[in-house]
Amino acid sequence: MYKTLLSTMLVMASSASFAQGSLTAAIDQRAAALDGKVVTWRRDFHQNPELGNREFKTAEKVAAHLKKLGIEVQSGVAKTGVVGLLKGGKPGPVVALRADMDALPVTERGDLPFKSAATASYNGQQTGVMHACGHDTHIAILMGVAEVLSGMKADLRGTVKFIFQPAEEGAPQGEEGGAKLMVKEGVLENPVVEAVFGLHIDSQIEVGKIAYRPGATMAAVDFYSIDVLGKQTHGAYPWSGIDPVVTSAQIVTGLQTIVSRNLNLTKAPAVVTVGAIHGGIRENIIPESVRMIGTIRTFDEEMHTFVHQRVNEIATNIAESAGARATVKIDVLYPVTYNNEALTEKMIGTLQNVAGKDNVQLIPAKTGAEDFSYYQQKVPGFFFFLGGMPKGKKVSEAAPHHTPDFYVDEGSLVLGIRSLSRLAVDYLEKNQGKK
Repeated sequence: MYKTLLSTMLVMASSASFAQGSLTAAIDQRAAALDGKVVTWRRDFHQNPELGNREFKTAEKVAAHLKKLGIEVQSGVAKTGVVGLLKGGKPGPVVALRADMDALPVTERGDLPFKSAATASYNGQQTGVMHACGHDTHIAILMGVAEVLSGMKADLRGTVKFIFQPAEEGAPQGEEGGAKLMVKEGVLENPVVEAVFGLHIDSQIEVGKIAYRPGATMAAVDFYSIDVLGKQTHGAYPWSGIDPVVTSAQIVTGLQTIVSRNLNLTKAPAVVTVGAIHGGIRENIIPESVRMIGTIRTFDEEMHTFVHQRVNEIATNIAESAGARATVKIDVLYPVTYNNEALTEKMIGTLQNVAGKDNVQLIPAKTGAEDFSYYQQKVPGFFFFLGGMPKGKKVSEAAPHHTPDFYVDEGSLVLGIRSLSRLAVDYLEKNQGKK
């Protein structure tokens, strides 16, 4: 009887392995066949970019594609978001895949045949609009994943939720948006998502490579403003007033000591940056007030709280010592993008199988930020980076994200499709028994 039971178990295991191997081969074949199609989608999105919470045409194209594939579609989520639900032919857990859709207020400078000529008003200023962070590739990749997986719906052991998210770069002033609003509106519920995966193209990682980090991967980000109020006077008689310009200069210097002298940087890195200072209108007038704005990046919650405390203490005390007054306002934007360690360990083998073990790199934490972190606060999530730099190019020669010369190699798109498709299928296969 024991031998019969053992034999039955081996047959079942062999059948499951064969089935999974068959799906893997099908994914790779289907993804390769989509190469030309996904490039066309990407170029269309690149040439017709839309700012956050204004992705109307982008969302229409995404929704139409998903409906054509027979996927259940919900539009207008978090203003312009689109959510697709693909129910597999077999019971199992629910996994989510996310792509962001918004472009940036950047005027493109390259000479691509599909270069963006779009313009828009952003915070009261007219500007060019460009996919200067690669979200156009993310949309095209996830559309490709939807096509691949919908074609093998009968063999899927669970449900895949496709999240096409607006406003990752931040909503316009006075509006809600992005992942935070999507979570608030229930994108991870009905049905309840058990794990979420996302990727980001990287213009300074070579095409064909994938980079990742378990744990804290991208920083929490805050924006702050400091208003320094002095007393206006003639520039020839500074003793008759209280100079907020000199006071602000001292505050800027003081803020630099937070990272250099107050934080234990062996625990985690941090950044405190002053991005702009505005004050005064004429050479011989000491103004009444000065405003400075900047950003804070942290990876540790205790350090995050402490940096806030020190920004307040330094600004208010230096101002008081000069006879001025400082008001500090800190807006908490995104939490830390934190890759669940257990999920990362479980799924990293999938990426190594897709790209080749030598092409999957462990990287240091990045001080950039991602609102994918809001999904990770609710469910285990894994966020990784897809190489988009042409082979043979030096990192120093590759334009960074958010710049007019940003460029990615479209040879990365099929690997992106294969990666997300395989992660979804492998997760569903490894987590049977959950519904």
